[in-house]
Amino acid sequence: MLIGVPKEIKNHEYRVGMTPAAVREAVSHGHGVLVQAGAGVGADCSDAQYLAAGAEIAATAAKVFARADMIVKVKEPQPAECTMLREGQVLFTYLHLAPDPEQVRLLRRSGCTAIAYETVTALGGGLPLLAPMSEVAGRMSIQVGAAALQKTSGGRGVLLGGVPGVPPARVVVIGGGVAGTQAARMAIGLGAEVTVLDSSLPRLRQLDDFFGARLRTVYATRLAMEDAVLSADLVIGAVLIAGAAAPKLVKREHLTRMRPGAVLVDISIDQGGCFETSRPTTHQEPTFAVDSIVHYCVANMPGAVPHTSTVALNNATLPYTLALADKGWQRACSEDTNLRDGINIHAGEVMCESVAVALGLDCRTAEYALAA
Repeated sequence: MLIGVPKEIKNHEYRVGMTPAAVREAVSHGHGVLVQAGAGVGADCSDAQYLAAGAEIAATAAKVFARADMIVKVKEPQPAECTMLREGQVLFTYLHLAPDPEQVRLLRRSGCTAIAYETVTALGGGLPLLAPMSEVAGRMSIQVGAAALQKTSGGRGVLLGGVPGVPPARVVVIGGGVAGTQAARMAIGLGAEVTVLDSSLPRLRQLDDFFGARLRTVYATRLAMEDAVLSADLVIGAVLIAGAAAPKLVKREHLTRMRPGAVLVDISIDQGGCFETSRPTTHQEPTFAVDSIVHYCVANMPGAVPHTSTVALNNATLPYTLALADKGWQRACSEDTNLRDGINIHAGEVMCESVAVALGLDCRTAEYALAA
């Protein structure tokens, strides 16, 4: 199989779908890899390194898309990329389709088979290809939140850890999953007063066992969430329903009652955001204010640390990339039901129920795609 790796074109996205190490593994399995010139530069992966690993370099994205049997990316394809996809081609990347009807329309029109990292599952639950970027985004959320709290950034002018004689900032994390846990870890490490809200008692018990008295855990009723948010300096939205649009947990009406200059960091923005006032931003212009509350809603947070993010992502995706290349997507997904869960679009049909529900579309089963 010929695997194509185009350069990412989303605003300030510097990650790359395959590292030279991943390319070498694919080549050792007998596959060809076609990498767009400069695709890995932002992640410290040079064309020379790709050539040494056995890849071929293509001058343009068009050449990559035209020749490759499977496209391996990081972020969802932009409209110009969607138009280069074709029937029978496999796309393996993050998609986040639930809040993006235009991308769904373009992918359906292309006729490709689109397999989403974020809906591939694991035995016993979990999302193994989303987890590494959730770890990065969770840790980053505290860094960017601390910067946004500075007065020069429009924030309250509060130092997360405080100093002797001055209390630390109050950090509220909504969601105790992978991203929320990493956010809590970083905030605790900086000396903040940290509360995590989640609707799973078993998860709250796990967090309590791990962090002990350094972390306050609260069951996420509407009243408890409102009380926590209104008294917070920094709120991290880390809510995930796999493949589906994120629920809006902080409403516009709450903002006027929050502390002026408080900060909201919406890690869930890829799935539409969990704050009612959220809208996607970029690393170029990461924040905006509503009712004196600073919002950070960058939709590709890990793209700001592309070396770390690219290596972490490839560590997780490589076995699946090799399975798809070695066996073909139909056999690979037939043999691995967890990989099968990643099929979102095939031959113009939506295959992910949560995406179909979010967008009011009909949904086919993965078995239909495999039988076809």
